[in-house]
Amino acid sequence: MTQETFTAFHHGRRIASGEPANVLAAAWAALTGDSVEPLIFSDRTGAAQPLASPAKAGRGRPRLGVSAREVTLLPRHWEWLSAQPGGASAALRRLVEAAARAPESPEAARRRAADAACAVLSALAGDAPGAEAAVRALYAGDGATFTDQTAAWPDDIRDYLARLAAPAFSAPSAPPA
Repeated sequence: MTQETFTAFHHGRRIASGEPANVLAAAWAALTGDSVEPLIFSDRTGAAQPLASPAKAGRGRPRLGVSAREVTLLPRHWEWLSAQPGGASAALRRLVEAAARAPESPEAARRRAADAACAVLSALAGDAPGAEAAVRALYAGDGATFTDQTAAWPDDIRDYLARLAAPAFSAPSAPPA
């Protein structure tokens, strides 16, 4: 499995892209007295990452990164999970791990790319001219319109969005005959 990569922006300019440690170092170096914190995005999900993530104590197994959350299931699902070796939690972890290892479908890859690009677009260019039309084009799979709507945006933002969005514009596979 390859390590996740990130991209950092400060004042609308890309300042770093790549491995987390390098991007974080560049983001810290970019801090200035103007109180504008650099934005760091996951290249896979488009989620903004905090510049520093303070460790917080809580329930679960903190050294393993385990956290308790609510799961709502039907009674028959709970019965099945409880009957599995290791109980419900172990069975859910095995199911999640198996699903995470399964290859991503082309449609899921297109949707993930669109969601990632939309998250970054909202953060970096949500008020830019053509932003709403660009988002509509993104989810419609219309690469030409997306490119047209983002053409006048700053190069770094436009180019990063184009890279994130590229899989969203791939042609869907034809259904089997």
